[in-house]
Amino acid sequence: MPAPDLPAPFTTLAGEHRHSAVVENSEFLAFAARADTPPEALAYLETVRERYPDATHHCWAYQIGTEYRFNDDGEPSGTAGAPLLRAIGGQELDHVMAVVVRYHGGVKLGTGGLVRAYGGTAAQCLRTAPRLEVRPRQRLRVRVPFPHLSALYHLLDTFDTARGEEEYTASGVEMTLCLFPEDVEAFTAALADATRGEAGAESG
Repeated sequence: MPAPDLPAPFTTLAGEHRHSAVVENSEFLAFAARADTPPEALAYLETVRERYPDATHHCWAYQIGTEYRFNDDGEPSGTAGAPLLRAIGGQELDHVMAVVVRYHGGVKLGTGGLVRAYGGTAAQCLRTAPRLEVRPRQRLRVRVPFPHLSALYHLLDTFDTARGEEEYTASGVEMTLCLFPEDVEAFTAALADATRGEAGAESG
């Protein structure tokens, strides 16, 4: 059974993480979290802004697949948002929103100093954050006659499956399953063997 085109696996963050640093009297607070859509990323930005409404700057960047954006929030162009985006890429992360809050300490850091402060604080935050590998699953729709339900449930325990909707018909059960692509062929073969070819499975 050919696998449909699925998104590539990616590594993101397992939860929100933070890191702080003080550079020439300025305090930099870095925050990072998983974001699967641009609206999720911008909503996270708003939560950070609400936590630190009196900060001098709230600079940010997100990387979500092929989509990305960054913002310097009043800092000189290229000194804050872009270093944050590079920090995300440098850690080989995806589906991530990073925000660095700055409380100005009265000392000008210069262009190079700002790049190092923003990029370094974000990179350290991402480097120490707990990670999560996301592997897409393939959907299968299976139809199993009632006499073979025990065989189906045994296979569900044997393979790493996520169960979706389940519907009882006059002859048996129709169920949506999600499996890792590399398990689909073996599961389908095992289901056919266990039900003497009476069960059916198709993608989608």
